Order: sequence, then C-alpha cells, then structure tokens
Amino acid sequence: MIEICRDHAANVKRWRDGQMVLRWIAAGMTEARRQIRRVNGHLHLPGLRLALDATIPTVTPAKEDAA
Repeated sequence: MIEICRDHAANVKRWRDGQMVLRWIAAGMTEARRQIRRVNGHLHLPGLRLALDATIPTVTPAKEDAA
C-alpha cells in the first residue's frame, strides 16, 4: 500500500499544506484498496483452526504450591 501511495503522489511537484498531503494519501489508499487481495484459502482458516484444536492437546501450566 505504501508503494502504491508513493507512486500515486510521485507527480506532485509542490506540496502546499498538510491537507493536500492527506488528500493525495487518501487517493493513493483508495487506489491500493482495489489491488489488495485476500490470502489464498482464507475461507478454510476456521476449519484449520478446528482441526488443530482437535489434534493438538491443550497444555495448561503447572500451578506452583504455595508453601
């Protein structure tokens, strides 16, 4: 996203104020949003979590005796 914002604002020769910077960054982030994709297999993550929870036993820490 940072690279897309940088490329989007590369043609600006004179930055006038902070509001102008924010507008260009917002425009670059809007452009980046179109190009960001989800992780392949993201729909299978809940099933993977259930399978791991069923396979791997939960380890509870040992309690120290208060002596």
